[in-house]
Amino acid sequence: MNAITQDYFKAYVGLDWADNKHDICIQAADSSHREFDCIPHRVDKIEEWALSLHSRFGGPIAVTLELTRGPVVYALQKYDFLELVPVNPSTLARYRKLLHPSGAKDDPSDAELALDLVLRHPDKFQTLAAQSARLRQLQLLVEHRRQLVADKVRLTNRLCAALKQYYPQSLEWFEKLDTILFCEFIKQWPTLRKAQSARSSTLVRFFNKNHMYRQSVQQRRLEGIRKATPLTLDEALIAPFSLKARLIAEQLRLVLAAIQQYEQKILELASEHPDYELFVSLPGAGASLAPRLLVAFGEERERFQSAGELQMYTGIAPVTERSGQKCWVHWRTQCPRLLRQTIVEWAGHSIRYSFWAEAFYRQQRNKGSNHQAAVRALAFKWLRILYRCWQTRTLYDESKYLKALQQRGSPLVAAAA
Repeated sequence: MNAITQDYFKAYVGLDWADNKHDICIQAADSSHREFDCIPHRVDKIEEWALSLHSRFGGPIAVTLELTRGPVVYALQKYDFLELVPVNPSTLARYRKLLHPSGAKDDPSDAELALDLVLRHPDKFQTLAAQSARLRQLQLLVEHRRQLVADKVRLTNRLCAALKQYYPQSLEWFEKLDTILFCEFIKQWPTLRKAQSARSSTLVRFFNKNHMYRQSVQQRRLEGIRKATPLTLDEALIAPFSLKARLIAEQLRLVLAAIQQYEQKILELASEHPDYELFVSLPGAGASLAPRLLVAFGEERERFQSAGELQMYTGIAPVTERSGQKCWVHWRTQCPRLLRQTIVEWAGHSIRYSFWAEAFYRQQRNKGSNHQAAVRALAFKWLRILYRCWQTRTLYDESKYLKALQQRGSPLVAAAA
């Protein structure tokens, strides 16, 4: 993103988007007069409107809106004379409340407020710079995969709840429910009666076919199936719940397969990016978290002027509030959630692979911090290191950092040793 300079743009546009239409407020750079318009959300109409702006003002033209992605953003990004200026919706809502305490709200006035906010405070906003096509594709793939993981958790919980009603033994036979093996088992033997009627050789072939070869585990499951006692014999319960469990298992099976496809595609794209080696070499990142870290940092190294800006943007840095004699520190609520989750999750994984990270985590726990607070503190420290590596395009070196800690006399070195 690039800072806004008022003498750069020929015109300013405030856009309040909606599903079916977009309200617009336009002001030329050399005028205080504002015009209002409304265009339908149709590709040809958006094209006609954008080209009319270009023929009238030339370029560049700043378009202020409450989005960083979405259909209208994608439609406008193809015009090189338009530069998008995203405004946080909560910022615009507070600005509206400041000027209209009554709570009055209308789409045309929101478009004007967005325009007015950027014109009055240009130093607080930046234009949206499009990253490379490869990274944007990777970003969407990572987000879609995360949504599928949430679907997996939801379906696993629903499947578990359904099986508890009539077939709880199946939950004891399998350690993990979110596996293709368990889904196939429930699809083939959705009730205890059907599982007990199956031959042992049939069950063994099933386990081998699904790559579960450990004979001790197979034997334990076979014995569990033979000795199991039904929770209920009421077909009025078994029939509907078994149907539900089988259908949920089929959905879960599809989600698991989709996650595998996404992970394969993500790895293919990420491994081709020049910055991938920087993130995959981090302790505890590996092929799973490295693409997410790559997407989190992006390609715009001039976007953050310091590690502190990065810590605040990702939500890792806490917020301090002071009023009179009171002072309190709390969780930062306004931040990209997936980005913060990625950083914290990686910091937690790094404890097992980095000597000083493990020592720092133990230090925080000894101070009385709970697990999550200690991991967030570690993530805060990691971001300063990773920011420097990212800016200089330097691979992280654990031994080099330990030497730096030793030179500073850090207690982490003695703890790590």
